[in-house]
Amino acid sequence: MTTPTPTPSAPLTPEDFDELDAELDFLRERHEEIPQWEFCEGFLAALLCMRREVPDEEYWPVLLGEDFRPMEHMEFVWRWRRRWQEIAHALDQPVEVLEDERTYHPEALDTRGAILALPAEERVEGDLENLPAYAQVWALGFMYAVETWPEEWQPPRDDEVAEMMDNALEDIVALTEGDAGEPAISMYSEDGPPSVSNERLDQVANAIWAVYELRQVARSLGPRIDPVRKAPEPGRNDLCPCGSGKKYKKCHGAG
Repeated sequence: MTTPTPTPSAPLTPEDFDELDAELDFLRERHEEIPQWEFCEGFLAALLCMRREVPDEEYWPVLLGEDFRPMEHMEFVWRWRRRWQEIAHALDQPVEVLEDERTYHPEALDTRGAILALPAEERVEGDLENLPAYAQVWALGFMYAVETWPEEWQPPRDDEVAEMMDNALEDIVALTEGDAGEPAISMYSEDGPPSVSNERLDQVANAIWAVYELRQVARSLGPRIDPVRKAPEPGRNDLCPCGSGKKYKKCHGAG
């Protein structure tokens, strides 16, 4: 069963994302490797950029483990599908600037900004050093899908398109690294302590355009088709593969 991609009726609200996080927290009580929603969203975005539409029964075990039963978590699945439709619709819009309200913007967290916004006495020593950078978890989720289905990301024969794909993936890979720039802005709150560098914002912008390019390539190329390999023809003195017991030259190889 594949996930439908019609125009979404309404975008997810902050409350919807809270519910997604709550469900993942619940699942994490039994399996600590269950990812955060930001990782899930990156994974989802990658699925939408693949030439083949991966059915949900194939990707659920990869993302949430072999024990995940969609029918037991229908509220989560319902919101997942709404977000799927929302992102697919955004990626198919002819946007030219990120400020366009139709543009896809990853649901990424500025965790450092959230910690810095806390009173100093409420912070735990060492917290900031171990926290992921802004949108880093999203990029890790995207690349997890790429690494899970590497055959679906093989470059096409067209050199120009292959280079476009390679550059786009490099832009997303760059986001899997930490933020080495000087903090200049908080993505957590408008007046919060600086936690994200301008260089990081540029990387995020590049990654968003990369997703658009990968989606465009996937839709223009269509599903990858493996070449049909012709079985090797038997030698003239070999037994005929039809099972007659005769030599090939005196059976189907005659004439």
